[in-house]
Amino acid sequence: MTDEQRGGTQRFLTLNLDKEHFALDIYSVREILDMTEITRIPQTPEYMRGVVNVRGSAVPVVDLRLKFGMPAGQRTLNTRIVILEIARGDGSAAIGAIADAVKEVLEIETDRIDPPPRMGTGVKADFIRGIARHGERFLLILDAEKVFTTDEVLALEGLDVRGGEGLGDAGGPFDAAPTA
Repeated sequence: MTDEQRGGTQRFLTLNLDKEHFALDIYSVREILDMTEITRIPQTPEYMRGVVNVRGSAVPVVDLRLKFGMPAGQRTLNTRIVILEIARGDGSAAIGAIADAVKEVLEIETDRIDPPPRMGTGVKADFIRGIARHGERFLLILDAEKVFTTDEVLALEGLDVRGGEGLGDAGGPFDAAPTA
């Protein structure tokens, strides 16, 4: 946490994966989409669900449950795709994250955000920025840039997921009107 963040409040979008509660800094969230058809891209990891059309651009989508080693979930009316902006070099890249449900935007006092718990060796939890209590539950505050590592974002660029040549040229699903 930077010195500027201490002593103030921060806003987070809260979401659920299974029975767990997570939060993302609201400033990394571009928009929230209803679940829509995802076009699978062959030879990508299982947690890479594929790409979705966001106003004419193909945006890669990651299933957060699978990324975190949880069992796959059933899609419901509450399932959402959270579109995030991830810093990449001098620019940024859009990436979608599937969540079981998106709950609310919370303001949390920065002095009430504890550092992530030490899990011991062998447990990789560097994607957790902190932990905060909200009511009777804990919120795991995710570091979006670490959840979606630079290597993953760069690999996705090789797929031309920003909507240029390749994915939308052959009369595929990206030529239709946007779904969101």
